[in-house]
Order: sequence, then C-alpha cells, then structure tokens
Amino acid sequence: MTGPRPVQAPVSPLAIDRLALHPLGLDQVGITGGWFGEWQQRNRDVTAPHALAWLERDGSVANLRRIGGEEPAGPHQGMWFSDSDVHKVLEALSWEVGRLPSPELERRIADLTAVLRAAQQPDGYLNSFVQGGFDTRWDNLVMSHELYCMGHLIQAGVANHRATGRTDLLDVARRAADCVVNDFGEGRRKDTDGHPVIETALVELYRETGQDEYLEMAEQLINARGYGVLKPKGHFDSPYYQDATPVREQTTVVGHAVRALYLLSGVVDVYLETGEQALLDAALAQWTAMAATKLYLTGAVGSRFEGESFGDEYELPPDLVYGETCATVASIMVAWRLLLATGESRFADAIERALFNLISASTAVTGDAFFYNNPAQRRAAHPAAIPDSRQQRAEAPGTRPAWFECACCPPNIMRTVAQLAAYVATHDETGIQVHQFIPATVHAWVAKHQVKLKLATDYPADGTVRIQVTDTGDAPWTLSLRVPAWCRGASVTVNQEVVPADPDDHGYLRIHRVWAAGDTLSYDMPMPFRFTVAHPAVDAVHGMAAIERGPVVYCFEAPDQAAGIDLNRVELRSDEAPTAVTRTIAGHDVVAATVAAIARDDSDWDRHGWATLGEEPRRAGRPVNLVAIPYRMWANRGSAVMRIFTPIWRGDSDD
Repeated sequence: MTGPRPVQAPVSPLAIDRLALHPLGLDQVGITGGWFGEWQQRNRDVTAPHALAWLERDGSVANLRRIGGEEPAGPHQGMWFSDSDVHKVLEALSWEVGRLPSPELERRIADLTAVLRAAQQPDGYLNSFVQGGFDTRWDNLVMSHELYCMGHLIQAGVANHRATGRTDLLDVARRAADCVVNDFGEGRRKDTDGHPVIETALVELYRETGQDEYLEMAEQLINARGYGVLKPKGHFDSPYYQDATPVREQTTVVGHAVRALYLLSGVVDVYLETGEQALLDAALAQWTAMAATKLYLTGAVGSRFEGESFGDEYELPPDLVYGETCATVASIMVAWRLLLATGESRFADAIERALFNLISASTAVTGDAFFYNNPAQRRAAHPAAIPDSRQQRAEAPGTRPAWFECACCPPNIMRTVAQLAAYVATHDETGIQVHQFIPATVHAWVAKHQVKLKLATDYPADGTVRIQVTDTGDAPWTLSLRVPAWCRGASVTVNQEVVPADPDDHGYLRIHRVWAAGDTLSYDMPMPFRFTVAHPAVDAVHGMAAIERGPVVYCFEAPDQAAGIDLNRVELRSDEAPTAVTRTIAGHDVVAATVAAIARDDSDWDRHGWATLGEEPRRAGRPVNLVAIPYRMWANRGSAVMRIFTPIWRGDSDD
C-alpha cells in the first residue's frame, strides 16, 4: 500500500504522485447553502425516507430477507438486479451520515447491513435473484448483473467506512469482493459482467484496504472486454456491451450509455493506480469524442431509447432523446476522475453543466419524484405520472413518477447529491483549486499550514463569488479559480484591489501571494444571456438556437406563455437580446428571461403539409414575447409543452 490513507471522498487515489489534483474529503468541504445546500437537506429529510419506504414496498429488501431466512420463501419481486438499489441507497445514506450524523439514518444503515450479512453465503457470494433459484451463479453474466450488484455493494461498503469509520458493511463488501477474486482472479474465468461498475468499485476497495488483488481483479475485468467474451442472447450486440473493441483501441463511446461511462470510470481509476498511459489516452479520446459529438446541451448522454444507448455522431434529437439520469451521473464520475488526472477545467465545466441542468431537472423540487429519461423537448402535454406508481421510464410521463420498476436512477441521484461537496475543490502542493461555485467551507493543508476558506455566492443567479480566507499560514500559496468555458471578461479583486484575471492553459486563474486571515477575494463572471447553436451536423436542431445564461440552459414551458401562444409554432428573434425577469416556480425564485419571438401563422401550410420548393406558402407571423425559465425547473407545475431549441425567425414579413 502506497500513499496516505484515503480521504473521505468517493474517489481517493493512493498513487498520489500521478494526480494533477488531490481530492478533498467531505470532512474538509461542506456545502452551506444555495440550490445544492437546500437539495442536500431535502435529500436527507425527504428523499431518504421516501427511498427507504419504496425499497420495502417494491420488495427489494424482502428479496434479501427471504434469502437470509427472515421471511418465508416466495417469488423474487421487481427487477433481477434490485439488490443494487438497496446498495446505492446504503451508499447515499453513508455519505449523508458522514456529512451530518443522524441516529435514525444510522439505524437504518445498521438494519440493512444486518439483512445483507444474513443473506450472504459463506464464501461471500450475494445475489438474491440467483440465491433464490431464479438463475445460476455466474452462468448468465451477459444479463445477470451479478458483478454489477456486487460492485454497488462494494461502493456502499467503502463509502460507509470512509464516512463513519465502521467496518460492518465494509466487511460484507470485502467478502463479496473476495468471492469475485477467488472465482475470477488469475484468469480462472475469462469473461466479465454485461454491466460494468465492478471495476471502479474494486479499485476503490483497493484504495481503502491496500490489498493488491482487488486492483489486479479490476484490471483483469477491463482487459477482458472487447474480445466478444459476452455472448448476447437477445437483439443487442457486442458494441452495446462495450465488448467489440478492446478498451485501449476504442476511440469513442458506444452502446449502453451508463455501462460505457461506468466502464470508463474504472479505466481512469486503473490508470491512476498503475500509470498505464494507454488507459488514460483511451479514456481521453473517448471523452473528447463524446463531448464533441454525443453530448446534449443539458449534459444528457444517450440519444436512443433503443438500448438506452449512444447514437451515431451528431445524432442528438431533442424530442426523442433518452438522456437517462444514471448516464449523466456516470458522466460526472468520469469527468471527476479525468479532472484529478489532468487538472484541465473542461472536465469541471462538464460537471457544472450536468449538475445545474440535467441532474437538477431529474428530481422534483419536492424531492420525492424523479425522471428516468430526460427529454429536451415535449410537443404535447403527456399523461401525468400516476401517484405512487412505478411507471416504466419509456412511458415518458408528463410529470415525474414517485419511483420506477427499474429503480436505478433515484438512488443514483441520492448518492450523487450526498457526496456533492467532494466536487467543489481540490488541493495540491501549490494551493487550493475551486471548481464549482457553491456556498461552502473548505479547509486543507497547504505548504504545511492549515488553510480555511469560506465561499459565498448566489450562483447561478449571478456570477459573483466571494471567498474569505479564515485561516492560513505565513507561507505564500496559490488560490486557483476555474474560468468556465462560457465566461467572457472575468475580473478579480483581493481586498478590493484589482488583480490580473487571465486564465492559464488549463483554464484557471492563479492568484499566488502570502494570504492573511480576513483576506477577501471577489470573483465576478459576467452573465449575459446568449444564444447557443449546435454543430451544423446536428440535423435535428439545424437552424435553431437555445438560450443560456452562465451555466444554466433555459427552456420555454407552456405555463409561462401568454394565452394563444403555441410553443410548437414560435421562432426566436435572435437580433434582440433576452432580458432578465424574476419568476417564482414551485416556491423557488429564479432568473427567467423575456425573449422576443414570432408566433408563426401556419394556416396556409396546414392545408398543404408539403410544398414544392419555390411554391411554398408565404410565411407570416406576429411579434410576441416568450418567457424562458431554467430547464432544471420544468415539469414542476404539471404536464406541459416544453422546448429548449427553437427555430430562428427567417420569415417573409418585416415584423
């Protein structure tokens, strides 16, 4: 085992000399307010009991209790991989109690840990579906999700140990990992799971325990992929399972979006511990291709309902997008690891886009309803979710359901929100780097002295961030601030004196000085509204524009528009800048925008449907003002028409 003990964070590499940036633990960074501070409180007060109740209601816990002999034998309830939902909730609760103790949540963790311990076989194997007699151990890895479930169990055990210091859940996780090593290690099996996540989990367990066999097992499972070791039995092919091209030769993301990005997280993790440059090169190539050709403006990934998968390059339809919430969670996981590996701000930019848009939109402001897939356009008000239902995600209800039969997304949201503080800042031997602009406290050891910071901001309502140094030593150190890719004209003052604000090649402002307790830095990022267009090859939105302000993507939703306006028949006046207004949506005040547009009159067209070029009816319309709101706030007022990208007016009239 090399390096210091892992910090209280979801990613904590041991080979620290390979890191460009070092993570800070949840005991070193705390979110103190703002959108995400309020969300963390809801995560604890609302979402946690909601999820625990649903795990009981949908039978996920009962499945495990039956295996442990606590309940009579019976049929398996829910999806065959429902164990993973229990494990992810346990991980989320572990980060929550590490963030702030809770006797009730700690009791629920202990109860669920006891259920898992009773269900686990003596050799460490644990899977309620297989142990219940509904499949054969390791016999159907292409579909069984056995290693996937164990991976989430391992992540829960590591999180619990890091957050609380307890070993009971970690012991269950280690026995499961030992089972995998004993059955698969040293080439005893040549295959792997159809759904990655075990790879990154094993690396994190290696980091927590220092046991080399876990890292070696993760590397073996990564090396197995790409050689057709999985034998699909249905209509999905090897690329869907990331099993057609070896990892080191893959140049873009393919197949099931969540699986591809979970695998990529493990690839970067193995690089960080082994130093194999080919793994980092492959990860960077895949990420760069994804960001350029397969990423939605909202941070969504995975354009196809078929297979929950990536499409071809520039296949980004707004109305047909799948955009699974779990896929964006996975993209954050990859981006964070690449940020630690490279120190490049583009990865923090990607995390920001995902957090303030798709992840925020995934959950109702009440904290007890969720989107599985996330459209970027809705042409009609679809039927609302049935209260207390487990609606299938493909139904795309008009409002967020309370839970799902395939319940992977709500627990994934929970664990992401619980660990958010870990993504705010990092440190290295030169100082502290601030990546996300969230009200928070930060402390770290820099130049052998303890440094403490306090971040205050209304971001993203405005672009001003104030950072106060509350404790520091007498040696100089560097405070680095990310300059978002969208930002133009940032300025910085320290103690009201202007300092240079030019970003370096990695996208950060570096302020090096001898700091003193009480020093106050003010960082201002101008936030005008802007029109955003897609690559010309994105046919689905060619000739259209979206509205952004700072990191926030805006949408038009029917409840905000004047009577008689059909959002399916409007076009933007891109020659007039939007103006800011304040709107209250579901009890939250947000910066909205008034946008000049044309309400089209398509009455002549409606009688034709098609027309020969040059003979088409004259296009006409009337000037109107539309109201745009942050995408994260949509679908909180019932089912409604919504769009992000809107055609740019090029009509025949002079209006």
